[in-house]
Amino acid sequence: MSRHPLREPISRRSLTSLAALACLSLAACSGGPSGLPGFDAASPQAQPAQPTGQTIGTGKVKVGLILPLTAEGQGAVVGNSLKNAAEMALSEFPNADLTLLVKDDRGTPEGAQAAAQEAIAEGAELIIGPLFAPSVQAAGQVARAANRPVIAFSSDTNVAGRGIYLLSFPPENDVNRVIAYASQQGRKSFAALVPDTAYGKVVEAAFQQAVAGRGGRVVVIERFSPDSNSMAAAAKRLVPALQQADALFVPAAADTMPALGLALQQAGYDPAKVKPLGTGVWNDANVARVPAIQGGWFASPDTAGFNAFAGRYQTRFNSAPTRTATLAYDAVSLAAALARTQGSQRFSESVLTNASGFAGADGVFRFRPDGQNDRGLAVLELRNGQIVTVNAAPRDLGPRTQ
Repeated sequence: MSRHPLREPISRRSLTSLAALACLSLAACSGGPSGLPGFDAASPQAQPAQPTGQTIGTGKVKVGLILPLTAEGQGAVVGNSLKNAAEMALSEFPNADLTLLVKDDRGTPEGAQAAAQEAIAEGAELIIGPLFAPSVQAAGQVARAANRPVIAFSSDTNVAGRGIYLLSFPPENDVNRVIAYASQQGRKSFAALVPDTAYGKVVEAAFQQAVAGRGGRVVVIERFSPDSNSMAAAAKRLVPALQQADALFVPAAADTMPALGLALQQAGYDPAKVKPLGTGVWNDANVARVPAIQGGWFASPDTAGFNAFAGRYQTRFNSAPTRTATLAYDAVSLAAALARTQGSQRFSESVLTNASGFAGADGVFRFRPDGQNDRGLAVLELRNGQIVTVNAAPRDLGPRTQ
C-alpha cells in the first residue's frame, strides 16, 4: 500500500524532530483524560464581552487560538494551561512560520462566535479551540461560513462535523478499545453498570455498539446516581444477573468508584469471576486501589509522552499542566508542521484527514472526515493497587474502518 505523501514529513520521527514532541515510548499511565472538561458543558455562563487578544509568534501563517481564558470556575484554569502549552509548542518548533492570534471566548458561545469572527478578520487560516462544546458549535458556524477549518478540544462528538475536527479524548474510543481487547481475550457476555449522566449515556451507547460489533451479547445494563443508596440498589439488582456474564463494564469516575466498588463488594460481586472493564476515567491512583475492580482492564493513552511534556511545562511555567494541555501542544505543533511541509494545501481537508495520521504527545491520532478522531490507545490493568500496561498502544492506526 502506497503511503500518503504527508506520512513522511508528519510521521512519528519527523514530528518528533521538527516539533520536539515528547517521547512516545510505552509506559503505564497516570491520569486519565476521558471525561475531562469540554465533554458536554461550558463553564457557568458569564456576560460575554468583546474579545481581546494577544499574538504569539511572528510567522506569516496566521492561526486563531480560541480559549476560555477568563471563564468562571475551572474553565479558565484549563484554558490558560492550553494557552501555555500552545506557546511552548511554538517555542519548541524550529523556525515555526506561525502567528497565533489568541482570543478569549470567556467560556460562552457568544464569546466564541465573536472571537472566531475577529480571528478570521485578522487573517486566520485555521482555528484551534474552543474547549467547550457550545463554544465549538458557535465558532464552527463562523469558521464554516468563511471556509476555515477548526481543530477544537471538546470531546462531545455531537459538535464534530466536516471541517470541525475534535482533537480530544472521546470516551467512545476508550470503549471500543477495551471491548475489542476483552473480546480477543474470550469475553463474550457483557454486563454494564453506568452512571446516569451525560457521560454515562454516551459510554452506554458506545458499549452496546462495541459489543454488538464484536459479536458479543449484553446481558444486563444497570444505571446509578451518585449517592450511596442508588449505588447499593443498582449493585443488588445487577449482581444476580452476572452469573450469565464474563465481563462487567463500570465506567465510573475517580470520585465515584470507591463507593461504587464497596457497593459491588457488599452485593457479592467477585472480579475474579467476572472481569471488570472501564474507560480512561479509571486512570487515577484512587481508582487503582479499589478492591472490587482489581484485575480490571481499561483503555487510555500511554502517557510517557505526557510525562515528558509535563516535565518541560513545569520547568517553563513553574506549574503543572492540566491533563488536556497536550491537546493545544499537539494542535499547534501539527499546524506548524503542516505550514512547513504542505504549502498552500496545509490546512485542506485532504491533508487534515490523512489516514496515516499524526504523532502526538499522547500517541498516534488521526482526524476522520466526520470531524471525530481515532487514537492509538493502550489497555491497562489494575493490579495490586497499581496501573500496568497489558497491551501497548499501536504505533499505527491501520486502515480506516469507516
